[in-house]
Amino acid sequence: MNTEMTHLQQPNVLDSILQPLLDGSAEGGLADLVRLVLNEAMKIERNHALKAQPYQRTAARLGRANGFKDRSIPTALGKITFDIPQVRDGIPFTPTCLELGLRSEKALKLALAEMYVQGVSTRKITHVLETLCGLEISSAQVSRAAAALDAELTQWRNRPLDCFAQLMLDARYEKVRRSGQVVDCAVLIAIGIDPDGKRSILGVSVSLSEAEVHWRNFLSTLQARGLHGVQLVISDDHAGLRAARLARFVGVPWQRCQFHLQQNAQAYVPKLDQREEVAAALRAVFDAPDRPEAERQLKLAVAQYQARAPRLALWMEENIPQGLTVFMLPPSQRRRLRTSNLIERLNREIKRRTRVVSLFPNEASVLRLVSALLSETSEDWETGKRYLPEATPSTVLAP
Repeated sequence: MNTEMTHLQQPNVLDSILQPLLDGSAEGGLADLVRLVLNEAMKIERNHALKAQPYQRTAARLGRANGFKDRSIPTALGKITFDIPQVRDGIPFTPTCLELGLRSEKALKLALAEMYVQGVSTRKITHVLETLCGLEISSAQVSRAAAALDAELTQWRNRPLDCFAQLMLDARYEKVRRSGQVVDCAVLIAIGIDPDGKRSILGVSVSLSEAEVHWRNFLSTLQARGLHGVQLVISDDHAGLRAARLARFVGVPWQRCQFHLQQNAQAYVPKLDQREEVAAALRAVFDAPDRPEAERQLKLAVAQYQARAPRLALWMEENIPQGLTVFMLPPSQRRRLRTSNLIERLNREIKRRTRVVSLFPNEASVLRLVSALLSETSEDWETGKRYLPEATPSTVLAP
């Protein structure tokens, strides 16, 4: 597309688009921003198709503008009514930037969330807006737009919670500059699965570590927001998380992630050529049809390595039973709840977004970017298919 055609001619057009969002006069918030930007993009695309600006007389003109037609389209931000430009004189025209823009909603929101991230924010936001309609944005405008986004993300993090039968917990680390030093900050994440089998991201917090005090504060915040009815906690065996879980969810059964148990076991295998053999023995335990058979397979494995690898045998006897709690659930639910792979996949998506940053200037910038990603993901989950094939029984799981 010609550069002159793709950039808006009025120098204040971006301010006019952003201002309703920033001053609170736009009732739809971010939805209004998307509507205004895409409406402007479609007008530019029509000018390009006609090979002329509005009211411009030129021999190259192919047709004439013919006003606009309203079209309401359901989006992740709710139903938005766009002004679709029309043409006449037989010129075929269908704006492609509308479809592109709707696919870019998440990119726009995440780009805004990357404000204050050194070397990333302005470039990313400029790229998204130029992709949509050739708009260029200044760092000051980025800051103003992101301030509005911060309020939305804070509201999402503090929203009321309800009953969630399963609770999945994990953390990942991001590098942050703090007091002139580079430190690793823990991003604590909680996923819940409700009694109907739907999953949601319940909360996120950025802390200096995974120490008990940070996990305990995070879990108490979830409960203060209304989280109740938890019948099973799924996580790895981190010391701080373990202590906080026992303090905040007294008597709730715990499923230790079987994937991490497989990984942890390898540290106790004395010879490299035994690793595949040990992995197969553990798979026989975890893939058993019921708990009695799993316990039988575990006894066989312990006996098998009692003499050849006593430390491994002792470790298996003490730790593997923590990964068998999932047998309390219906067989159709066990595969998805026997590991924390759901949250691990989420962490990989977070890493994909944060690795371009490398180093965050502060904890707030980490929280902003991760919250933007998680809020979009949670909305997709909540409006999509059930994660579990059937609802969890209402009876509390037996210990």
